[in-house]
Amino acid sequence: MSVTTAVQTRRLNGRIGAEILGVDIAAGVSDDVFEQINTALLEHKVIGFRNQHLDPAGQIEFLSRWGAPAKAHPTVPALDGYPEILNVSWEESARANNWHTDVTFVVSPPAITSLHSLEVPPYGGETVIANSAWAYRDLPEPLREFADRLWAVHTNDYDYAQPQFATDISRARHEVFVSKRWEVAHPVVRVHPVTGEKGLFIGGFANKLVGLSDTESRDILRLLQAYVTRPENQVRWRWSADDLVIFDNRITQHYAPDDYFDERRTLHRVTVAGPRPVGLDGERSYVIVGDEASDYTPAVD
Repeated sequence: MSVTTAVQTRRLNGRIGAEILGVDIAAGVSDDVFEQINTALLEHKVIGFRNQHLDPAGQIEFLSRWGAPAKAHPTVPALDGYPEILNVSWEESARANNWHTDVTFVVSPPAITSLHSLEVPPYGGETVIANSAWAYRDLPEPLREFADRLWAVHTNDYDYAQPQFATDISRARHEVFVSKRWEVAHPVVRVHPVTGEKGLFIGGFANKLVGLSDTESRDILRLLQAYVTRPENQVRWRWSADDLVIFDNRITQHYAPDDYFDERRTLHRVTVAGPRPVGLDGERSYVIVGDEASDYTPAVD
């Protein structure tokens, strides 16, 4: 078995994203090479590898280099035989065409998300990922100072979980998604636990700001979200079979455009457990409704 010893990085965008070249994950990754990969992830927020022939166990094993894998999802069933893998299916009912950060409706969302492509459509089906650290930097100073003091309520029983087209399948999936309900409060400006960077921590599960009305919350969240999704803060990954994309869930959002009609698209998702988010004042996220979801993700702080 050969072990990769060198890493080449090709930047995909000035603000976010890099392709990692010269690495065959299945052949083995040394500790030194892994440190180079992790450094690239922290710098670029998103890294992608082409032609990675990984089985489910191989994907889980590689992601475990970052820490303990979380279970596939708090409510949605996992891939048979692999409790850590969420099967991201091409079926209409499973299409998540909404900007979000993974599983922020629990008090300790995943730190890292990986997607491995099995089936890809001949067109469309890309994944778009945005850098929320640059979004924070882009805020005018008065708006930045305002955001610094805000906390947002995130819940799984919100627009993100509503099916775009009401069918028996989509209704059933929605019932599974909200079969257990959570509401948690996270800082709108999160401090990255490794780099110390500040990023806007909002997205599709954030539906209200603590201490503000629903109307005020919607307007302010919409304004802040517009900075996250600026084109210069985005990178689009065009999938080929056997790609592996890894992004820092602590400081990104992502979106999967529903633009491939009846074509097949199947990815395997593995996430790594993360710490409870911390705001600029040092306060940590807290539960409002539900529990700490310890059966879904182990505590890491």
